[in-house]
Amino acid sequence: MTGALLAAVRDLPPESTQQAVGYPSLFLLVALGALVPVVPTGAIVSSAAVVAFHQASPFSLLVVFLLASAAAFLGDLALYWLGRRGVRSRNGSRRLDALRARVTADRLAQAQERLDTHQVSVLVLSRLVPAGRIPVMLACLLARMPLRRFARGDAAACLAWAATYQLIGILGGSLFPEPWQGVVAAVGLTVLISAVPAVWRRLRGGGRRGDGERPGGLRHEDA
Repeated sequence: MTGALLAAVRDLPPESTQQAVGYPSLFLLVALGALVPVVPTGAIVSSAAVVAFHQASPFSLLVVFLLASAAAFLGDLALYWLGRRGVRSRNGSRRLDALRARVTADRLAQAQERLDTHQVSVLVLSRLVPAGRIPVMLACLLARMPLRRFARGDAAACLAWAATYQLIGILGGSLFPEPWQGVVAAVGLTVLISAVPAVWRRLRGGGRRGDGERPGGLRHEDA
């Protein structure tokens, strides 16, 4: 997907065509990424910001920001609404089960603790931290937070998220003369940012396993 994106940016069509095709694509991809948390929406927003930065229209960056934040917000609301149906149902739902499968017990416990302490404001941080959105959303679902209350916190979270990744794109666009070079830089930075939490969790997990091992490589839980 990233390779196709870079190939498309290398040979950009006229600006009017970019806007006619790019804006709806941006909205759909970000909304889809909110519903299916495997689409790299941060990289998509940063890449769109790079292209908008090199356009002549003074409103291109504003349109990218509004579309990205609106799509993320609507996608989050749709996912939360589907999750609430699963919480209410005795048999649950596929969407709720999919959310549970993506969150470990310790991460869910941490998200629930932060939600109890910081209430709705934790939603803003969860959107900015890579892989932090789903644990907090699941914690909100299990706490049976009303949809309206979730929407208030999530609106600010989506605005902050869109602004952050757009700034990454603007930085990439300002450092390089060609749009495709800025896209490469922006995508690389967003991928690096998204990889940091996973690496950190793996290092912490390795340290904990090392502390819990007995001589000979036998862990306490294996005894």
